[in-house]
Amino acid sequence: MANPRRTSYSNSNSNLLPISDPINPFQSQTPQTAATLLTSLKFFLKKPHAVPFLLSFFLFLTWISLRFQHYTSNPSFHQSAYDSNRVTLHGENGGYDINSDANIVKFPSFSSIVMKDKRGWLINPVSLALDAAISGGATFCASVHLGEIRPGGMRGNHRHHTCNETFVIWGAKTVFRLENKAAAKGYAEVTIGADEVSVAASPSGTAHALVNTDAVRSTFFMGCQDSIINYTNSSSDFNVWKDL
Repeated sequence: MANPRRTSYSNSNSNLLPISDPINPFQSQTPQTAATLLTSLKFFLKKPHAVPFLLSFFLFLTWISLRFQHYTSNPSFHQSAYDSNRVTLHGENGGYDINSDANIVKFPSFSSIVMKDKRGWLINPVSLALDAAISGGATFCASVHLGEIRPGGMRGNHRHHTCNETFVIWGAKTVFRLENKAAAKGYAEVTIGADEVSVAASPSGTAHALVNTDAVRSTFFMGCQDSIINYTNSSSDFNVWKDL
């Protein structure tokens, strides 16, 4: 009886068989998983309870859009107008220029120290003076007055004994003089440029004067006093300096 034929395999042929990479289960499941999530999301959005979720989402997007538009249209209002670190930025565009002898801080009208937009600049003189280490001025305004000084004119040249005063000065080339007994002449002077804005403080009992030295433009100023001055009594000294 013949033996049944046996099928045999040569080990040498096994080297000719192609070797395939192991199957990554995540590769085959990823598209299926994404499709499942998308289907679940579509199913959720068709439900009535998805409406509040969608409204909240769109409101959030609207808020983000409005905030972005406000920031890009008015970036200067998102800066601190009275950053005390800018006190050290002497001589740089946009920084302070402080003269402690005359108790005054001045800066260009385009400076980032002020709040500004296309309409112009806006400051709080009391806050700016305090944050710029200008001492002795009014910490609140019990009396406020605005004024103009035409070319060649002068205001002040007096001394108040019952109030501290803070000034904002702009518009023309102007000399601000402040009594200072530590100075060689007994006073300190600062020239304010026509394109600059200045905040100055005159403590009680200290004389001050503003002189317009511009040939064409007018000086404008605001004075803030922390008490009401009665100019008819003896609480003020007038014509302090005879050379003005």
